[in-house]
Amino acid sequence: MSAEASVGSHAANSAQCAVSQPPCHNNDEHRNQGLLGSKYIKLNVGGSLHYTTVQTLSKEDSLLRSICNGGTEVTIDSEGWVVLDRSGRHFGLVLNFLRDGSVPLPEDHRELDEVLKEAQYYRVQGLIQHCLSAMQKQKDVFESVCHIPMITSAKEEQKMISTCRKPVVKLQNNRGNNKYSYTSNSDDNLLKNIELFDKLVLRFNGRVLFVKDVLGDEICCWSFYGEGRKIAEVCCTSIVYATEKKQTKVEFPEARIFEETLNILIYENSRGSGPGGLHLLDSRGTGSSLGAGQSEEEGAVGGDRRVRRIHVRRHIMHDERGHGQQTVYKD
Repeated sequence: MSAEASVGSHAANSAQCAVSQPPCHNNDEHRNQGLLGSKYIKLNVGGSLHYTTVQTLSKEDSLLRSICNGGTEVTIDSEGWVVLDRSGRHFGLVLNFLRDGSVPLPEDHRELDEVLKEAQYYRVQGLIQHCLSAMQKQKDVFESVCHIPMITSAKEEQKMISTCRKPVVKLQNNRGNNKYSYTSNSDDNLLKNIELFDKLVLRFNGRVLFVKDVLGDEICCWSFYGEGRKIAEVCCTSIVYATEKKQTKVEFPEARIFEETLNILIYENSRGSGPGGLHLLDSRGTGSSLGAGQSEEEGAVGGDRRVRRIHVRRHIMHDERGHGQQTVYKD
């Protein structure tokens, strides 16, 4: 190779280095003054290498634009890579958002939160708003999902109810806990009680904690709790004496169950603020009318606080029927 060619090649290489790399320091690190006249930029983000244009990084008024125009000092290694001390896991997503103005976000809430943190660090406002909107949509979806806890022990049930800050509606539904046969309508009424429970969950989800207990002693019984204690109970099971055998009868007092559910809302968000609406429920007196076949009992619990127990029962007394007479129902 001639001397002129060697000199020309050396001059060309020197010019190229002057464009792609800033002046060297003693510690082989460079500052970002050399980025001002560059068109392309090489980024080393936590070991993840990215090659893009200054125009892309300058699309939004962000930390990345400040790096490109020299407003923020960065470290540049001996090979011309701009070194950023951040995780590079989601940096490609940040770049794609700057390129396209929109990007698919991860569905996992934790990963989405990580992307939001990166967007906030780089001050990419468009991506920040995009992440917040996606999080709000996820929150709306999660709030519409019904979570029904499964009780595995009485101790677990009491702990959950006593620590819950919301009113609690519990349905005990144990069809197998029965030593007699069921009446003809009992199976239908059992299903109706379960369907009503599901409807109430959808109607008051987020405001009331709903518990379905399939291990309790009761065949079908509703319990209503406020401020950690039982306020009312609606028992839907009774024993029927018919002919020569006993049968278990299940009722469906829909109106009364719905009424007690509405009453329990008085205790919504009242934990820690005193008795709240206790007097509103306990002083109802005889103002509420009971349906046919319903009886109301009050037992003292904790001083003056009482639990309303509503039993839906109809007993057919076989021994009291006269010969040839119709069945007599006694409440």
